[in-house]
Amino acid sequence: MSQLTGDERASYVHNVFSRIAKRYDLMNRLMTAGQDIRWRRATIRRARLTPSAYLLDLGAGTGDLAREALRQQPVIRLVAADFNLEMMHAGQKSGSLPWMNADALHLPFPDKSFDAVVSGFLMRNVGSLTFALMEQYRILKQGGRIVILETTRPRVSIFTPLIWIYMHLLIPLIGGMVSGDREAYRYLPASSESFLYAEELADQMSSVGFYRVGYRRLMFGTIAIHWGEKDQSAG
Repeated sequence: MSQLTGDERASYVHNVFSRIAKRYDLMNRLMTAGQDIRWRRATIRRARLTPSAYLLDLGAGTGDLAREALRQQPVIRLVAADFNLEMMHAGQKSGSLPWMNADALHLPFPDKSFDAVVSGFLMRNVGSLTFALMEQYRILKQGGRIVILETTRPRVSIFTPLIWIYMHLLIPLIGGMVSGDREAYRYLPASSESFLYAEELADQMSSVGFYRVGYRRLMFGTIAIHWGEKDQSAG
């Protein structure tokens, strides 16, 4: 999988998430012992949503982040966008959302459309991280905020052997039992390990124009929340 690029990679990722869509939320709860709920709350708080703000939940999946945003700020104007219809269909069982099918590298929105863009476990799966960040920068209003919840490569520590066992043995085992697709849950740890360190993602965000970039590591350094802003004077 790591050698795939462009359309081949997009097709592979789409296929993986299509296969696990019906059990995606359950597996998230199991894999994180329910901590992903707390992470999503923190992610939305970082977006600093105000009443009537325009929010894009990009790579919305089944809509967990979007629903958390509505819980915290019920009168926002929200779009939940994803390129995988099966994930969106699975999310509809938990309630209606304003869904849109969209590619993170070619967003169908005008410049300066949103006050905030949030994403959960999307960025390591896009074909070009730089293009995805540039698109989010483009559609944000001046002063708008980006918040990214994503896995990150942990630094070597005393927990490294345990993290390896968890990611390469337990996650595929549990994923195979719950979803019936062990191969998909080999991809998820592999994509996490091949992604950036938290510092590197912060640098990428700064390189496309975001400022006041920061991040916070979670879960023994395997998860991070990143945030940044579009300059008030940006064109």
